[in-house]
Amino acid sequence: MDCIFCKITGKEIPADILFEDDSLMVFKDIHPSAPVHDLIVPKEHIASIASLQGNHRDLLAHMIYTAKDTAEKLGLKGYKLVFNVGREGGQVIDHLHLHMLGGWNPIKQKKEIDAMPHPRLDK
Repeated sequence: MDCIFCKITGKEIPADILFEDDSLMVFKDIHPSAPVHDLIVPKEHIASIASLQGNHRDLLAHMIYTAKDTAEKLGLKGYKLVFNVGREGGQVIDHLHLHMLGGWNPIKQKKEIDAMPHPRLDK
């Protein structure tokens, strides 16, 4: 399989890893769309939200709670969690991943905070 996220979670390609357990990895996006832009990626290759099965419910909850825990560790007061689904939804890499975006200065970067979806997300 030629999936970049499978290669990162399999440690064939280096990444700036913030967290890892048996089922997930959190690493910094190499093309950030925010001051803090981390990706929460399951180690199991799942193409997208549209490909989820009933047995993935716990994994999806784990991804969201991992994002919450990571945000707390980073001291983020606020953040966005974004799943892009399919090309029409802005998904570029066909491996399920959750974007965690934050770290904006609410006074200086109001336009970026208000942009949803973010214009550079997954580009």
